[in-house]
Amino acid sequence: MRWTLRPAVASDAAWIAELRADVLRADLERLGRYDPERVRTRFLAAFDPALTKVIVVEGADAGTVAIRPSADGTWIEHFYLSPHLQGRGIGTAVLTAALDHAGPFRLNVLQGSPARRLYERMGFALDSEDEVDVFLVRR
Repeated sequence: MRWTLRPAVASDAAWIAELRADVLRADLERLGRYDPERVRTRFLAAFDPALTKVIVVEGADAGTVAIRPSADGTWIEHFYLSPHLQGRGIGTAVLTAALDHAGPFRLNVLQGSPARRLYERMGFALDSEDEVDVFLVRR
């Protein structure tokens, strides 16, 4: 499938918040942490269009990834892809493109999330964890 990245704009926030709620729901429910209001408001409070790219697949907005520079490395954040497109290599391709400059790279994933397999395949390793989040690093 063909995909591209486009810069996010402020008006993308609402649909990305909905996508986030959809993508994270099963993991958050399994962890006993799903709150339909909180899952959206946490994203909206942190959304920075200047750091965010929208994943466009076959001409339709289908996901997002944010790249945030920090003193301890580059953070990959808000990496969501529509569930019907997961498992088709798009996430791997987008992550490969995001990792195309000097690291280290950091990210977090929910405990038990299948997305962790993608990150570990791409060279991320455990940095720390708590009862909800797993923090990974790629040096």
